[in-house]
Amino acid sequence: MGHTSSIACAHRLRSGLITEKEFTAVAAEADWPDAYRINQYVRFEGDDEDAIDALSGFKRFPAWMWRNADVLDFVGWLRNYNEHRHSHRVGFYGLDLYSLHASIRAVLDFLDKVDPDAARRARYRYACFDNYGEDTQAYGYATSFGLNKSCENEVISQWMEMRRRAADLARRDGRDSRDAFFFAEQNARLVKNAEEYYRSMFHERVSSWNLRDTHMAETLDALVHHLGPTAKVIVWAHNSHLGDARATEMGQRGELNLGQLVRQRYGKDATLVGFTTHSGTVTAASGWDSPC
Repeated sequence: MGHTSSIACAHRLRSGLITEKEFTAVAAEADWPDAYRINQYVRFEGDDEDAIDALSGFKRFPAWMWRNADVLDFVGWLRNYNEHRHSHRVGFYGLDLYSLHASIRAVLDFLDKVDPDAARRARYRYACFDNYGEDTQAYGYATSFGLNKSCENEVISQWMEMRRRAADLARRDGRDSRDAFFFAEQNARLVKNAEEYYRSMFHERVSSWNLRDTHMAETLDALVHHLGPTAKVIVWAHNSHLGDARATEMGQRGELNLGQLVRQRYGKDATLVGFTTHSGTVTAASGWDSPC
């Protein structure tokens, strides 16, 4: 689905798919930890009391893509829908990989609770990013041009340790170990993929684009596996991610996208619904993250 001016129509479509076709999750072009906070809210598992609080995690530009009235209405609607469903509650998840530092914090928070020794190892590995603060582009620039050592080995080692110890770590969290470990494991994989993405973004565009959409496809596959054989997922992203790249000039440039990867994996089980615009307004700026 496209975003911007079609968002209200998309809200009605998503609601119908959930109530009439029994879809079990929404997976959006949003950062994994921020979206998971909404997931906890709509499934009555988090600490947020109101939908607007659950949306407050979206701080990265463009925050207005998710922190707006239409998304707020949908989040409130989804919580109300789940209220009397004590099992099979519909969740809300993110697919994107821009949340490197938020995902690092999420991994450390989980390990602090279940295995302090593992948390110390993770802190040591992730300290590789400390020289850059939260400036991921500075990290990408310095490492891609050989000005500093990359953190590639460290993030791969951390992800591999969590994969290797999956059963043990999942058992250590007493509340809802399966979901808690899945959230942490996906954050560790996100850190690994985001590190590679930021190193690639100062080279050719095709490489970084393909890394990003491949990550989203991997996250969707992991989510479907986690939710089980009855999973039916609404994927909510911009048209450039969901239209099959093989049918566009993107494919001619060597770019793939999420829509292509989903069709290749799921075949006729995947249905594409595209939106365009007819009337309305557009928010614009002369540069990325400049005043509107």
